[in-house]
Amino acid sequence: MNTKRDNANLLAHVAIVLMEPKYPENIGAAARAAMNMGFSRLIVVRHEPPDREKMLKMATHNATHLIDAMELHTDLAEALASFSYIIGTTARKGRSRRNVSHPRDMVEKIVPLLPNNHIALLFGPEHRGLTNEDLNFCDLTTTIPTADFSSLNLAQAVAIHCYELYSGVVHMADEKKRFVPKLADSYELEGMYSHVEVVLRQIGFLKQADYEYWMRSIRRFLGRYHIRSKEVKAIRGVCRQFLWHENQQQETTGSKETK
Repeated sequence: MNTKRDNANLLAHVAIVLMEPKYPENIGAAARAAMNMGFSRLIVVRHEPPDREKMLKMATHNATHLIDAMELHTDLAEALASFSYIIGTTARKGRSRRNVSHPRDMVEKIVPLLPNNHIALLFGPEHRGLTNEDLNFCDLTTTIPTADFSSLNLAQAVAIHCYELYSGVVHMADEKKRFVPKLADSYELEGMYSHVEVVLRQIGFLKQADYEYWMRSIRRFLGRYHIRSKEVKAIRGVCRQFLWHENQQQETTGSKETK
């Protein structure tokens, strides 16, 4: 058994996703930190391609391959579509910041998922972090505890999360493996949430004034259960059947009124 190769295969299921980083140098530094812990996939969500030379300056020659293979997206939903579990990082706390966890606690949740699922570690812009809208995509949020000043450099935050996850993978190699199901990916989940929203609007449950509150609550509730692809299909099947029944009722009512 090649433990080192097995660990690398598991870490290949994790991507570092940087949302609108302002400075190319920070991308390079984040790439270097990720590479040092065995991570090989870097995704950047940005409207303009970052300056390659500035990235390479901080990445050094050791992480050049991460910069060369970097995936660039202009839309966060598109960047996260293939991931089954998404962790958002934030320095801010509040009622809307759900399931806030220490990075070490995060590892306990996601390391068992790695064999059959793709995981994204999502980091926000240096000047503001992730918005509540960004965090809607996330199954879990983490905050790095600090003694005083809470804002860490982007590369430092990446390094801490990557170290904790790498350590968790190394320790998992000594434990007995168990079956882990394939979870629904972000694309499937967003389709399900859209379908649920249509149904709730149809029955008049969702009002514009409290729309965000209820949809965020529904995401929290369903997000607790690590929904599988087949379960997403079942929920969407119920939604389709409900909408079909409602349309049939409306057509029947309409035809009666015209007689």
